Amino acid sequence: MNAILTITAKEIRQAIRNRWVLAATLLLAALALSLTFLGSAPSGSNVGARPLDVVIVSLSSLTIFLVPLIALLISHDAIVGDMERGTMLLLLSYPVARWQALIGKFFGHLAVLAFATCLGYGAAVGALLATGSRMDQEGLTAFAAMIGSSVLLGAVFVAIGYWVSALVRDRGTAAGVSIGLWLLLVLVYDMALLGLLVLDKGQNISGAALNALLLLNPTDVYRLFNLTGFANVSAFSGMAGLAGNATLSAEFLVAVLAMWTLVPLAFASLSFSRREL
Repeated sequence: MNAILTITAKEIRQAIRNRWVLAATLLLAALALSLTFLGSAPSGSNVGARPLDVVIVSLSSLTIFLVPLIALLISHDAIVGDMERGTMLLLLSYPVARWQALIGKFFGHLAVLAFATCLGYGAAVGALLATGSRMDQEGLTAFAAMIGSSVLLGAVFVAIGYWVSALVRDRGTAAGVSIGLWLLLVLVYDMALLGLLVLDKGQNISGAALNALLLLNPTDVYRLFNLTGFANVSAFSGMAGLAGNATLSAEFLVAVLAMWTLVPLAFASLSFSRREL
């Protein structure tokens, strides 16, 4: 455990020196504040949307695109990059197992991403409070759940980035594969699924089959959790109908995201343990 914590602290210090923490935090805060002020127009009594609901929907949509990309950028060369620079060989010359090195680096990168997400998105609530917007317990709970699930989605893509980094032989390939996976999971998969549903016209794909297809993509699991799990948010996001027919509980969706983290991380550890230095 001491070895893991030491490596975690090293990764956090390195991220601070490389200004990853500052860059990610400022980027998320700037976008969160922009969406908060620009998204305030559709809120109010006329449309029944509260400012915090608008922010949750906007930030959830932003997270699907941005957080996975940031996670892959900071994790795709975690193993192969250190091996090219020779720092991995130096690290393993100490009494540290390979799985300990991988887990320590994972926790370090996840801590950086969690800090940036919590502080950056928290700026949105601070801005709403500064403008005198009223917030109720349900809205704050939905916002906290959105931040927590955003960190968990980031953990999924950090784990995927580690798996890629453990498999490939150079940083360029790792970057290319990671961008390809981001495009597949964030953009291509949903477009292909939408096309399939249009062609099927509700004849063959049942609700259970659709749920299974959505669970095969972590970004869709995240979307289901945040945009259908809370009544006010789902109504404003246009997913009230889906929320009413949803059979997947919030606890189950969180468990699926956790599995999406653990499985790639396990494969990354296995691939790393078999790799020659």
